[in-house]
Amino acid sequence: MSFWPEFLLIAAVHLMAVASPGPDFAIVLRYAVRFGRRQALAASIGIGVAILLHVTWSLVGIAVLIQTTPWLFKVLSVCAAIYLAYLGVMALKSSAPTRVQTNTADTPAPIPSIKKAFIAGFVTNGLNPKATLFFLSLFAVIISPLTPLSYKVIYGVYMAFATAAWFCMLSLLLTHEKVTRFLLQKGYWFDRIMGLVLLALAAHLIISSMNS
Repeated sequence: MSFWPEFLLIAAVHLMAVASPGPDFAIVLRYAVRFGRRQALAASIGIGVAILLHVTWSLVGIAVLIQTTPWLFKVLSVCAAIYLAYLGVMALKSSAPTRVQTNTADTPAPIPSIKKAFIAGFVTNGLNPKATLFFLSLFAVIISPLTPLSYKVIYGVYMAFATAAWFCMLSLLLTHEKVTRFLLQKGYWFDRIMGLVLLALAAHLIISSMNS
């Protein structure tokens, strides 16, 4: 059995999720514009490492639910679908900003160390309950119970690496004022595309839980 289609689907959904502006984007934007490239890169790596927390919880939680209480897994699946649908609707309501602000504070702020920037990125993503629920829902919808644990670990490591790589790339781009302004003006399109994907995942999850 080939698991490449499953991996490619996970990679595509994850890419759209990580590209959608949110708390992670905000912290990288702040560090890139206000403190510089090195601090933004450190925060980006912290975000990527924090993804492993969500992946680990998703793998362990789903495995326990499937093996011990299938009915509870169905309840969780319905709740996750409702949550995904809610996020999808909210994302579809995203509108273009009326004003873009890229200037920093008048008083220069002390530049944080690389370690503090890493911790800021890690905490921003790691303590975000929405990220945990998103990954839990993602694994429940796409990953088959027949998928070996080794493949699931590979999926998780890939998403952590891809997240860090994405935000590192943004850190390099966001040091340029013109690019920063463009992303802030057009970022709402990422939200709208992500909204459609989330609604599709929610519908798929509801149908799967009803047929199981």
